[in-house]
Amino acid sequence: MKDQILNNLGSIATFIGIVFITIFAAFLVGRFFKRLIRRSTEVLKNDPTNYLFLGHSLKATIYIVGFSIAIYMMPGLRVLANSLLAGAGVLALAIGFASQQALSNIISGVFLVIFKPYRIGDRLKVGEKYGIVEDISLRHTVLRDLYNKRVIIPNSIISNEVIVNSDIEDVRICNRMEIGISYDSDLRKAKAIIKEEILRHPLHIDHRTAQEIEEGEELAPVKVIGHGESSINLRAWAWAKNSPDAFNLECDLWESIKLKFDQEGIEIPFPHRTLIHKKTEQKDS
Repeated sequence: MKDQILNNLGSIATFIGIVFITIFAAFLVGRFFKRLIRRSTEVLKNDPTNYLFLGHSLKATIYIVGFSIAIYMMPGLRVLANSLLAGAGVLALAIGFASQQALSNIISGVFLVIFKPYRIGDRLKVGEKYGIVEDISLRHTVLRDLYNKRVIIPNSIISNEVIVNSDIEDVRICNRMEIGISYDSDLRKAKAIIKEEILRHPLHIDHRTAQEIEEGEELAPVKVIGHGESSINLRAWAWAKNSPDAFNLECDLWESIKLKFDQEGIEIPFPHRTLIHKKTEQKDS
């Protein structure tokens, strides 16, 4: 009886020890990868996506292996595990159905890291959601949206969506601005004002290559794109070095162009309608 109690106490102590070692090992791995990611991004300017995903994978592996060993070291739990294995076929089928979505997310996460349609820090639009990639785990991708909220999208869903990435390959952004002026306004003056406001803005950049400059490609062109019901429609192209600058550039230009138009008498029209009321003559009875 005494030996049995000692054996049980020993098994419990071993179980607790293995669980503690597992949690501590996962903590050390997480801390190591946090330092590695900080060093790779701040010092070496590398992409941290692979390190982050690898860290999540190693931590998951440590937990699975550690807890499996801990369960195996407990005689009571070992008997329970053996009894469950007796119905392994049914159990495997049930687990297969239950974990189908989870496995799909894991496989999708691996493909996302391998093929890299986006990386940590990229600005994405996924469906109707927009945000900056903060994390890519085995199960999901985390975006930080414009309201500083976290949007959590399962990897299997994001793999099947059309992704608009503002930062992949070339981070420069082209703002395409469309402005309508009245038919009575001075067209050449309006085009000159728009071009001048774009060129003098400090966030506007020259995106042209050396060959395009040599060939005389125009910087910040303004074109007439059509005649509307009550306006001549103009389109201008303004380039910025990244998405935040592009947003600020566009906001500033809408304001400065409107103020300049007001000073120079350029009208931005609103739709006009001419109503004709026909009066019918009544016949004398």
